[in-house]
Amino acid sequence: MSIIAKQLQKVQKHFDALKEYKEFIEKVGFEFSVEEFNNLDTPQKAVLEAYLKRFSSLQDYLGAKVFKTLLDISGISYTKMSEVLTLVEKEEIVSLDKWIEFRNVRNELEHDYPDELEEALKDLKYCVESFDYMQEVVKKVFDFARRYDESIEILEK
Repeated sequence: MSIIAKQLQKVQKHFDALKEYKEFIEKVGFEFSVEEFNNLDTPQKAVLEAYLKRFSSLQDYLGAKVFKTLLDISGISYTKMSEVLTLVEKEEIVSLDKWIEFRNVRNELEHDYPDELEEALKDLKYCVESFDYMQEVVKKVFDFARRYDESIEILEK
């Protein structure tokens, strides 16, 4: 199995879990208020935490590993991370501005939560509302990889 195929298996696992957590959040109709958060039971709060962890892990993994591998298999050369993101944007996989915004929100959550609960809930809401964009990025990653490795299976939705 190729490196990119192994990486995409991990992406698929992160994405599947993220999707499951998002469906739960939608099912309970969580409105991202402090009062509502304080009324959740521990397992419900754990799902919110799990969503954030998966969202962050997926973004980190794509940015740190997968994007570089995509460029490697396509023969596109780069020397530093800032080039990787610029080149991945040029290939229309991500919007650099959106990706940086994701990273900033993730960093805020990592450092502020739960001290600033209201702000953390706004960031959580942003991440949940960004699910469709993340799904689009993941699909584009799979599609791009498939151009260079036909053993890559289509993203399971």
